[in-house]
Amino acid sequence: MAWLKLGGQDANPAVVAGRPAAGAFGLIGALVAVSQVLTVIPAGHVGVVDLFGSVSSTTLKAGINLVNPLARVHKFSIKTQEVKEVMDVPSKEGLTVQLEASLLFHLDPEKAADVYKTLGPTYQDIIVGPQFRSVARGVTAAFDARALYTSEREELAQIILRDLQKVLGPRGIVAEAAMPRRVGLPAGLTQAIEEKLRAEQESQRMEFVLLKEKQEAERKRIEARGIADFQEIVTKGISEPLLRWKGIEATEKLASSPNAKVIVIGAGKDGLPLILDTK
Repeated sequence: MAWLKLGGQDANPAVVAGRPAAGAFGLIGALVAVSQVLTVIPAGHVGVVDLFGSVSSTTLKAGINLVNPLARVHKFSIKTQEVKEVMDVPSKEGLTVQLEASLLFHLDPEKAADVYKTLGPTYQDIIVGPQFRSVARGVTAAFDARALYTSEREELAQIILRDLQKVLGPRGIVAEAAMPRRVGLPAGLTQAIEEKLRAEQESQRMEFVLLKEKQEAERKRIEARGIADFQEIVTKGISEPLLRWKGIEATEKLASSPNAKVIVIGAGKDGLPLILDTK
């Protein structure tokens, strides 16, 4: 067997060839060791550290985090999520109405560890959906079916959201918005509601017309009262001597005008002159 001489000493070729391989294995081992103590949390997520059943109350933020290599890291999304439900809900009249609605919510990052311990990763199926259905049914039971079909639906949505915030908030889930999307009513009920709405609109229109007529009648009464007051004032101010004097003045003006006429003095009523046109 041939021997290599390195640095003045003989060396076994197999040993020399194995040194680069050992270095590569060592580098790989170091990388694996580093990967065990570092974890990356994606944007919009938090990490919950579980070490043999002991859950850390401090959650990991987005980015690179140093963790115990023996611990397991569960990643939870804190982005806004949507749950859609199609449910049969009762109305105040005892009718069953089909309601399609959505709920927007997100996980409270400060309570992610509590959610993991009490609900687990499938918290949406365990609490969000069931509570959404339960609260929606409880709220609609206090409203007429007509409210689900008209503008009162926005008020209903606000009440559902408020009640969900009370229920889900302490459990680490933040309800953002409740949105009724579609309401399915029986065909006969839909027609009845539409007819009632039309009747109410017609009634409101007639109230407006009657109010307008009352205002017009009041205006006419005020106008007539003004005319009557004017006539009364004028009548009181006109006396018989004043009329005679005005008649004499008019006669003088007509007598001095160049128009052809015949004036009979004292022939008119109350002694006023008569004016006869000769044309």
